[in-house]
Amino acid sequence: MDLQLRQKTALVTGSTAGIGFSIAKKLVAEGAAVIITGRTEQRIQEAINQLKKQQPEAVVRGVAVDFAQTGDIDRLIQQEPEVDILVNNVGIFEPKDFVDITDEDWFRFFTVNVMSGVRLARHYLPRMLQRNWGRILFISSESGLHIPTEMIHYGTTKTAQLAISRGLAELTTGTDVTVNAVLPGPTYSEGVGEFIRSLARQQQKDEAQVEKEFFQHARPTSILQRFASTDEVANLVVYLSSPLASATNGAAVRVDGGVVRTIA
Repeated sequence: MDLQLRQKTALVTGSTAGIGFSIAKKLVAEGAAVIITGRTEQRIQEAINQLKKQQPEAVVRGVAVDFAQTGDIDRLIQQEPEVDILVNNVGIFEPKDFVDITDEDWFRFFTVNVMSGVRLARHYLPRMLQRNWGRILFISSESGLHIPTEMIHYGTTKTAQLAISRGLAELTTGTDVTVNAVLPGPTYSEGVGEFIRSLARQQQKDEAQVEKEFFQHARPTSILQRFASTDEVANLVVYLSSPLASATNGAAVRVDGGVVRTIA
């Protein structure tokens, strides 16, 4: 299927690894020019080299950004003032008991997970509306619906992304601009992979056994009963980024392996 993304420019935040990298990879494969972001120039260059190795004709560039710093976001916007597709993927997570989550933790999570997307959308949405075409996607999580007790601060930021996404979609009424949220379930990203390997070492078990037990005890409602791959999540994101998804707007689309027990 041709997703008609040639001549489109996409900005994918937090895209040197994990879901973000897979989204960038698949956008590049569809012919889009892609701007990736990471914390360091080294990580960015490594990601660019990997993308070009897989797709020699790739049009890809990067900007080093710490999304906790407003100045870094301002610099990103100055360097890349116009994009057709904005994928707000950057995010942080950390298991922590509620009583141990400090004010500083709450503000840090909200700044990175929520305000990064707000600041970028505030700049790019008016330009998309002026051109009468654009796509904004927030990579939320099933944790925004089922708040994890071990990461209440994280889940709260993911719920906030859903509200912002729907609110912004209302501002696109009657246009060819769409704003949607994607809700991955447990996904085998770089961070999750390290978490599983660490548990396996601590418990002296193999990774497959740890994964099986995770779904038995932590996510028993999963129909998939395994971690999704980052590519499986990216496939949905790239489709929603395309002109073919023009009738999907204001939606919260789940790619959660059936973790959330609901028919809507």
